[in-house]
Amino acid sequence: MQYVGIQTQKSRNNFRSLLLLCLFPLLVCVLVLLFCYLYVMFSGASNQVQGEVTLTQLAMGVFVQIAPYVLGGVLVWFLIAYFANTSIINSATGSIPLSRQENKRVYNLVENLCMSQGMKMPRINVINDNSLNAFASGINERTYTVTLSRGIINKLDDQELEAVIAHELSHIRNHDVRLLIISIVFVGIFAMVAQIAMRTAYYSSFSGRKNDKNGTALLIVLVLLVAAIGYFFSILMRFAISRKREYLADAGSAEMTKNPLALASALRKISADPDIEAVKRDDVAQLFIQHPGKQAESALSGMSGLFATHPPIEKRIQILEQF
Repeated sequence: MQYVGIQTQKSRNNFRSLLLLCLFPLLVCVLVLLFCYLYVMFSGASNQVQGEVTLTQLAMGVFVQIAPYVLGGVLVWFLIAYFANTSIINSATGSIPLSRQENKRVYNLVENLCMSQGMKMPRINVINDNSLNAFASGINERTYTVTLSRGIINKLDDQELEAVIAHELSHIRNHDVRLLIISIVFVGIFAMVAQIAMRTAYYSSFSGRKNDKNGTALLIVLVLLVAAIGYFFSILMRFAISRKREYLADAGSAEMTKNPLALASALRKISADPDIEAVKRDDVAQLFIQHPGKQAESALSGMSGLFATHPPIEKRIQILEQF
């Protein structure tokens, strides 16, 4: 594998984060324009307008009217995600704060590693689940958090747990977590639009006049179509985030602890039971040290490996054992 230093990885992640932030409003504008074009085409609005007005001109007119509201909604979504990303992640994973009094062992391990790297101490959360998994989250020093499952705390020895914590601190140090959270925000907004459209279609089918129903049905179908396209492209953006981040975080853990075999042993135990019951969303699952679901059980073979958010854990263990 080509050597990649910490500063190089930071620079790459910062660039990718900025690129995603720029591409997302552009993607939204393109999708809104597509919606306007399809709506004008299928609603028959072009037949009601006299003169040399083309379909594209009509669509552009509708786009100019609704684009400010759409972009305003995107801005509000970003502000909510920026200030509430920690609460959103905690809610999606079922994690709660872990106090020093409750587990001094974990705090000592985290503090020792942070002091050795000159890092600020992150928050520490716990998931009350006996399965073994962990993740890091946050977009700045105020929100950086290391979250451990109850199972991983109880079932790993000190060296193994230290190696897992060092892996998560490497994600923070490399700015992987910032990039991942931005991608989660992107996927989430299109999923939210699709859910709103489906609920609106469901309730509108029970009320209203026939003509209103036809217009509403057309609108809902177009929203669903555009949202599905947007969701597909946002997933492609997410897969553009290299799976090498896990290899680099593994290497960062080996560098911090000087004990790659401890992380290899921890990953072997994690692979036997990584499934966190509270985690239902695949976009959030990409934060974890190992995918907490069926993807982990499939060995990531064949086509499933192309869409995996994590590299095969067996290969990660093999690389660590070769250090």
